[in-house]
Amino acid sequence: MDTVRAPIRVAIINDYEIVVAGVAAVLAPFHERVMVMELDSGVPVLSDVDVILYDTFGAIQGDGIDLEDLVHGTDARVVIFSWNCQPELVEKAIARGARGYIPKATPGERIVRALEAVHAGKTVRPRRAEPADGAQGDWPGREHNLTDREAEVLALITQGLSNQEIADRSYLSINSVKTYIRTAYRKIGVTRRAQAVAWGMNHGFEPNRVRSIETLRP
Repeated sequence: MDTVRAPIRVAIINDYEIVVAGVAAVLAPFHERVMVMELDSGVPVLSDVDVILYDTFGAIQGDGIDLEDLVHGTDARVVIFSWNCQPELVEKAIARGARGYIPKATPGERIVRALEAVHAGKTVRPRRAEPADGAQGDWPGREHNLTDREAEVLALITQGLSNQEIADRSYLSINSVKTYIRTAYRKIGVTRRAQAVAWGMNHGFEPNRVRSIETLRP
C-alpha cells in the first residue's frame, strides 16, 4: 500500500509583507505537497518547519546572510529565493549553510520540486541556463509598473542606502543601479532622492515587522 507523504512545512521570510504573501500565492496551488506554515516580515520564525524560504528582496544576500538567526535554533533547512544568481554569490550562500538557491524566474512546480529535493537532503543550485529576470510573486510598486529590480533599488533607497551601498547589497554594478534609479524615478514621477524616499514611505517601501502563522486543523 502506498504511503501518503505529509506536505513539507515551509516558512517564508522577507522584510516586506507583500513579498512573502506573493511567494505564498505562488506555492498555494501545491498545498498537498508544500504547506506554508508561517509568513514572517522582519521577525524570526516561531513554527516548527522543515524548510525556510528566504526571499532576498531588499535584504542581505550572499555570505552576509545570518543563517543561524534565520533558523532560530531549529533544524530547518534554508533555501534562498533570489534573482541574483551569479555563481560566486550562490556558492557563498551555500558555504554559509544554505541548502538550496532558487532563481525567482523559476515556475511554481519547479520551486516545489526544489524544496522537496532539499527536504530529502540534497543541495539545490540554479541551472546554468536559467534566466535571471521574470520574477515570481509580488513586490511593492508593482501596481505602478515598477519591475522587480526597480522596486528593490527603490526599497533600498527608502531604507537610506547610498548608490554604492545598494550596488554592494544587490550585487549590481553602480551603473546598473543608476539606470534602475532613473527608470524608477521616471515611473513614479520624482526627480530627487528625497522625493523618492517620501514616495517610497507612502507606498509600502518601508520594511514591515509582521508574523502570520497558519492554524492547522486536524
